[in-house]
Amino acid sequence: MQFTTLANPIFERSISDYHQKNDVDAEIQNPYREKSIEYYLYLKNWIDTVQWHLEDIIRDPDIDAVKALEIKRRIDRSNQERTDIVELIDSYFYEKYQSTVYAGTVTLNTESPAWAVDRLSILALKIYHMHQETLREDVNEDHRDACRKKSAVLLEQQQDLSVAIDQLLADIESGKKYMKVYKQMKMYNDPNLNPVLYGKK
Repeated sequence: MQFTTLANPIFERSISDYHQKNDVDAEIQNPYREKSIEYYLYLKNWIDTVQWHLEDIIRDPDIDAVKALEIKRRIDRSNQERTDIVELIDSYFYEKYQSTVYAGTVTLNTESPAWAVDRLSILALKIYHMHQETLREDVNEDHRDACRKKSAVLLEQQQDLSVAIDQLLADIESGKKYMKVYKQMKMYNDPNLNPVLYGKK
C-alpha cells in the first residue's frame, strides 16, 4: 500500500470526527493503536484541525483582547505540538529506511517526508472547508461556483502531492534519495533562546 493511501483517509476521518462537535475544546478520541503511525497521523491532523479553527476565531474583529492573547498563546503551543508530531513521523520513516543501501549518486530532497505529509494534512483541511463553501445557502451561486472551481484545484493538488510523497518514499527505499532529518530548533518558545524571555531572568 502506498503511504498516502493510508494517510489521506485518516486525515479525512480526523476532520470528520472533529466536526461532529466542531469545538476547539473537544477531547480527541484517537481510534488507532497508541504510538502506531496511524495514531500519529490522526493526532497530527487533529492538531491541525483545532488550530485551523483557532485561527478563524482569533480573526473575529470583535474579539476581546484578553481572549485574543489567550488564543494566540494557544496557537503557539499548537505549533510546537505540530512540530513535535512531524518529527515523530520523520523518526518513523528514518527507522523504517535506516538499513537502505545507497549506491551511486544519491540526492537530498528539499524537505523531509514528514514535512511533506504536514502539507498533505493541511491540504485535507482546505479541501473539506472549501467543499463546505459550495454547500452554503446564505451566499449566491457565483460564490458557490468559484468555490467549486477552487475545490477542483485543491483535489488536483492533493493528488499531485500524494504522488510526489509516495515517489519520494520509494526513492528513499530504493537508495536513490538520502533521508536526513534536522530538528526544527524553534527558538521563540525556548526561555533560553528567546531574548524577551531570557531578558526577564
